[in-house]
Amino acid sequence: MTDEHPTLTDGTVTLRPTAPADHPMSPHDGAALLFSVLVDDEAVGSLAVVRKDASTVWLEGGLDDAHRGRGYATRALRVLVDWSLTAEHEGGLGVTRVESRIPVDAEGALRVATRAGLRREGVERVVPGESTAEGYVVLARLATDPPLSEPGAFRALLNSFLPRKRAISQMLVRDRDGRVLMCQLTYKQDWDLPGGVVEVGESPQVAVAREVTEELALEIPAGRLLLTDWLPTWGGWDDAICLVFDGGEHDASITERIVEQAREIRSARFCTMDEVHEHAAEFTARRVAAALANLDGEGAAYTESGRSHP
Repeated sequence: MTDEHPTLTDGTVTLRPTAPADHPMSPHDGAALLFSVLVDDEAVGSLAVVRKDASTVWLEGGLDDAHRGRGYATRALRVLVDWSLTAEHEGGLGVTRVESRIPVDAEGALRVATRAGLRREGVERVVPGESTAEGYVVLARLATDPPLSEPGAFRALLNSFLPRKRAISQMLVRDRDGRVLMCQLTYKQDWDLPGGVVEVGESPQVAVAREVTEELALEIPAGRLLLTDWLPTWGGWDDAICLVFDGGEHDASITERIVEQAREIRSARFCTMDEVHEHAAEFTARRVAAALANLDGEGAAYTESGRSHP
């Protein structure tokens, strides 16, 4: 990267090019463009643009403690991001991606990066002891992202960091004797109702019918929602919402048409509630019982780990 880079400003903050010898940050062996951040000609912090590859740079730096909380950091970062993504013939750096890597517990820096238009893309994990941080949030802005002045850009930013909860759809399928179809799974010892994780952008009701077809080769439409069950963090899984849909009552011979998906299903059969308690985890058995109890209900019941919640 060249040292011939311009002074940048938005009228309130100014980013003045700085020589490596005068800059508090690592010069990255000449691979960085270094700036001092000034407000009213007073230095308030420093930033660096580091070349990652031909089309990508990452940003480092921040403000001195005494000058934080006044909006200067967001302004400075926006100026630097906009300049980096501006085409070279228009006086910019001409890259197509600007990214930053911020410790997961640096809430202030994460807010600044988000306000400057960088979307959260994920968390880079680190081996304990190899870094002072527990992990790093990776954020980026692309040249093709809409301007921050557009409503869609703000929604995209919110969508990138708001919590996302996993959704699981299951189906309560019964035979004429009131037994429940349960699956013996390959990836855990306890049995469960047929179903699976809802894909991004997929209807939960469509998802459960798809899963039953994929896993058991049964074409069973999903009826009304019987139960919403919140599952707390457990066994390495994040918390999730489990939706149980009515799969209706069928002749027990339906199991003769089952073709198990070998990767996930060992077997599937109708079980009495005693057998459900014998083969399934306690919270699963509670969920099955709660769904059965609501077959004649007018709306969906709500439980947490299968327990009724006021």
